[in-house]
Amino acid sequence: MKIAFIGLGNMGGPMALNLLKAGHTLSAFDLSAEACKKFGGEGLPIAKSAAETVADAEVVISMLPASAHVEGLFLGGAGKPGLLESIKAGTLVIDSSTIAAATSRKVAEAAAAKGVAMIDAPVSGGTGGAIAGTLTFMVGGETGDLERARPVLEKMGANIFHAGAAGAGQTAKICNNMLLGILMIGTSEALALGVANGLDPKVLSEIMRRSSGGNWALEKYNPMPGVMETSPASKNYAGGFGTDLMLKDLGLAQENAAAVRAATPLGGLARSLYAAHSLAGHGALDFSSVLKLVQKAS
Repeated sequence: MKIAFIGLGNMGGPMALNLLKAGHTLSAFDLSAEACKKFGGEGLPIAKSAAETVADAEVVISMLPASAHVEGLFLGGAGKPGLLESIKAGTLVIDSSTIAAATSRKVAEAAAAKGVAMIDAPVSGGTGGAIAGTLTFMVGGETGDLERARPVLEKMGANIFHAGAAGAGQTAKICNNMLLGILMIGTSEALALGVANGLDPKVLSEIMRRSSGGNWALEKYNPMPGVMETSPASKNYAGGFGTDLMLKDLGLAQENAAAVRAATPLGGLARSLYAAHSLAGHGALDFSSVLKLVQKAS
């Protein structure tokens, strides 16, 4: 299958490489010359522009940072045409960015008007899942379009859920990430409290993992350096899922909650704490570095 892949960040790059390894014909692009050089060096064919990638594509996949980037890419703005002007009718668009559900619906409607099918398919599983091809996809859109996308999604992920109509995948994603942000802060507080009392963080982690405090942040993405060799915490919080990206997702959750008048007090508090952590200069670090916010100074 001929696939255009736009957005070669920490998540998008490995996802595109998995599609290439699966035998698909790819054309990829990112505004970052560094990203293009990095993944081009790993064998990914790099195009000169986003428009060039979609010239003969049957499937277009985008993995971009925020709503403004997705809307700008597909719909254009400031006198510049959007990518929908270059995508041929009948093409399937899969947007795996995490953005506002309203933006997903807006772009999907514009795509449908041009005879282009579009689904929102944000992911969970982190960079490790992107590299291993074990991501979870939360899909919003028509059932038939999801089935068209399934053979492609299966090369990048292990779990595919149909959340509902256009935008539903985004809603599911922000609910998940709001909970993850809350869990990471709670896990960090518990570990920091134990260490302040002289406990070994590895021992405490194992105790809580096998007790009622067990959770994904504790078991798969431990925020305490040295507890888990594979976690960003043990790599000076480099790579992974950035603090500013978590802050963005928590902001999306709060915007959505306000729109539907839902009560999310812990989500609001988590957003405030991540905002403080970012303002302290940690925005580029992995989100598990929020441990620094609650850790007792040594």
